[in-house]
Amino acid sequence: MSEATAPAFSLEPSEDVREVRDWTHGFAADVIRPAAAEWDEREETPWPIIQEAAKIGLYSLDFFANQWLEPSGLGIPVAFEELYWGDPGIALAITGTGLAAVSVAANGTQEQLFEWTPQMFGTADDVKLAAFCSSEPDAGSDVSAIRTRAVHDQAKDEWVLNGTKTWATNGGIADVHVVVASVDPELGSRGQATFIVPPNTPGLSQGQKFAKHGIRASHTAEVVLDDVRVPGSCLLGGKEKLDERIARAREGRRSKGQAAMKTFEASRPTVGAMAVGCARAAYEYALEYSTRREQFGRPIGDNQGVAFLLAEMATRIDAARLLVWRAAWMARNGKDFDSAQGSMSKLYASETATFVTQNAVRILGGNGYTREYPVERWHRDATIFTIFEGASEIQKLIIGRTITGLPIR
Repeated sequence: MSEATAPAFSLEPSEDVREVRDWTHGFAADVIRPAAAEWDEREETPWPIIQEAAKIGLYSLDFFANQWLEPSGLGIPVAFEELYWGDPGIALAITGTGLAAVSVAANGTQEQLFEWTPQMFGTADDVKLAAFCSSEPDAGSDVSAIRTRAVHDQAKDEWVLNGTKTWATNGGIADVHVVVASVDPELGSRGQATFIVPPNTPGLSQGQKFAKHGIRASHTAEVVLDDVRVPGSCLLGGKEKLDERIARAREGRRSKGQAAMKTFEASRPTVGAMAVGCARAAYEYALEYSTRREQFGRPIGDNQGVAFLLAEMATRIDAARLLVWRAAWMARNGKDFDSAQGSMSKLYASETATFVTQNAVRILGGNGYTREYPVERWHRDATIFTIFEGASEIQKLIIGRTITGLPIR
């Protein structure tokens, strides 16, 4: 979108965004939150909740596309904040497919986008899932160390994938897997490409399913690729574009970005919005508790120690939301993250979520440490935001390199 047509940055969401906010909040309050404790204990994919979301059109390609293309950029952040306010684990089960779809949008052609994203979501009567597979056992935040190989079989115009992916949301249970692999290991991250693995492709299997500290309603597992063959058309962006990019890299010319990072750059404000939703849930619960819980003859919120803590929690949440909204508006309207604003939003929002949820537990005291109250679950859930899609240390590295212009190690 050109600067001439880009909407001005505003702190007041449009009427359409507010309607979506209220709609998603209603689903979060009425459907997600009452089921949160059960699915956290079961540590299983909440298929009934996903199907309910699909029935009303919340889990659908149309919903995700419309919010992603919302002109101000606030469609996805506002909706995701409400869903993750409901429960981060169930919300990730509902929204996890979106990361794979973003990867196709960031790296693929229009034809690939139209072909594969409908298959990622399915229909209300036949729900599908997708998984984005980037991290590996020996390559977490260091995407340049990815070892999964993709070799082109020219005779058949097929790509052969071999390797193991880890920490994949929906990994192994997804219908469509989007896999980042190395086609030229000597070039590091500049020698990588992204591939679609269609449903029921031989050689792809689920490895270990992880028993997690938090977001336990979301399925996280290894994905094993053993001589997985996919058609040449499953290379996102096409071979001609890949060959041009590889040639530039070999000649030392500037590349236009690499596969995994293009996906993460587009999704960082979204992850920030998830963290804001989790933080807000804990803050609101602790605030209400502090006005009802009495000690020494008065509400605990009447004590400066509690009131000051609540004040800092509220301030950090508002600041995090504003950083997320700015970055989302910039991304939607083609503004460069010249100061790593995307990383700033993800860093601050995720650290805010851990701060707020930890202190919500403290405000509730012993009650906060029990599973009878939801703040302990939100505290467990919040931890992931400082780890996945670029740990806080990686965000600081990106911000530091961007603002100094130096190759910080």
